[in-house]
Formats: sequence, structure tokens, C-alpha cells
Amino acid sequence: MASPDKDLVPVLDKDGVRLTVDDAVATVTLTNPDKRNAQSPALWRALTEAGRQLPGSVRVVVLRAEGRSFSAGLDRQAFTPEGFDGEPSFVDLARGSDAELDATIAEYQEAFTWWRRSDIVSVAAVQGHAIGAGFQLALACDLRVVADDVQFAMRETSLGLVPDLTGTHPLVGLVGYARALEICVTGRFVTAEEAVNTGLANLAVPAGQLDDAVRDLLSAVLAAPRDAVIETKALLRGAQDRTYEAQRGAERQSQARRLRDLAGVGD
Repeated sequence: MASPDKDLVPVLDKDGVRLTVDDAVATVTLTNPDKRNAQSPALWRALTEAGRQLPGSVRVVVLRAEGRSFSAGLDRQAFTPEGFDGEPSFVDLARGSDAELDATIAEYQEAFTWWRRSDIVSVAAVQGHAIGAGFQLALACDLRVVADDVQFAMRETSLGLVPDLTGTHPLVGLVGYARALEICVTGRFVTAEEAVNTGLANLAVPAGQLDDAVRDLLSAVLAAPRDAVIETKALLRGAQDRTYEAQRGAERQSQARRLRDLAGVGD
């Protein structure tokens, strides 16, 4: 995939993650194509830092990856007795207390949570393999545009683990419980066609058109007033946890705020 941010000065560039900002658009790029953008605790901390460094001017965030694969998932070095340099191995983590293990996993999850903030719209541009942690990172975003060669897979259960990087909630919300269960326990690949048909992806395009498709989507999102986008996102995000009547009330409250704002009338 090309590098639309290559001429910008990075705000952050470390541990396989680069953040650039161009006015209202931020781009977070995974930058270790030689390892198919395999993930590690250091990469997760860099992703968390990228979220914290977003300027207030940013309205949309693009998540993309260099090379042929979006992310092949967790770096297999994590499963060795040595683990990563300077990091506790999985064996060490397993020997810790429940509280310590919970706190460590919660820290890892922070890299996957900020993409759904109400003040931004996040778009994952996904090509090639998006496996395990890579699949969950794509699911962390609001929208997904995929290349026609994409292959999603949730392999954690096949390894005796469970998906724990915040991917289960959006997966069930997008495809339903039965299909989510089948995808997770079989570890099979989900292709671009199925991803679009089931709602996992908003759009699939030939790999060479991925950047252009993302730019077109960003232009459409940015054409709407920012405050209206923020209100709409919050309204839709909360819909699954509200009753029909509660959602009607939330719609009225949100619309009242918008009308007062447009009319210049305070609350």
C-alpha cells in the first residue's frame, strides 16, 4: 500500500507505529512490513501514545499498514520462554496474581479503545492478512475499507486462548452472535466479499484503489459539520444499549442540542 503521509513530519514514529497529522486528518501507520506488522506490547504502547497525541483539530483518523499484510497478529516471540526484550513473557504473566494479569491485559487493551472516541471517526484501510490482534485492531475502528485480497481471521481460540483485545464486542455487534462464534472457534478466513456482505467491511475495492477509496470516504465524512457528526456517532454508539423508547428520547435530546446550537440559543 502506498504511503499518503510520507511527506509529512511524524508526530510519533516508534516501535512500528507512525503518526502523522494533516489538519483534520491523522494517519496511524503500522511500519514493520518485514514482519507483516506483527504486534507486540511495545507496539500497543505506541498506539496508545498515538491516540493521546492527537491534536484537537483532528476529525478523522486513518489506520493503515505498510506492506502486503495489514497485521499478521501477535508476534510469535510472545509465546517463547524469553518473550520480548524488556517485557514479561507470557509465562511470567501467567505466574502473576489475578490482579497483575488483569492490569497488564487492560494496559494492552488501551491501544484498541481510543479509536471509537466520539470526537473522531476512525477508518481502517485493510489489505492482505488481518489475523488475531490484527483483526481486532481493524475492528477497533468505526469503519473498515478493505482490499479485495483481505483475509480476516480470529485465531486465538485455536491457540487455546480467547480474543481479549476488545474485538469480541464489535464483532458480535456487526455479524451477530452465531456467526461471531463460528468465526472465532473455527479460526477460518473471512474474505472481502463475506466481510462486506456481513457488515464487517463498509467497502471492498481492488488493492490498488484502497488509498483512493479511503480518501473519498474521508472527504464525505469531513463534508458534514463536525458537531453533527459527533452527536450522530454518540447517538448510534449508544443505540444497542438503549430500549427503543430510550433511543427515541436520546434522539430528541440530541436534536434539541443541535437546533439550539444552529440557532445560537444557549441551553
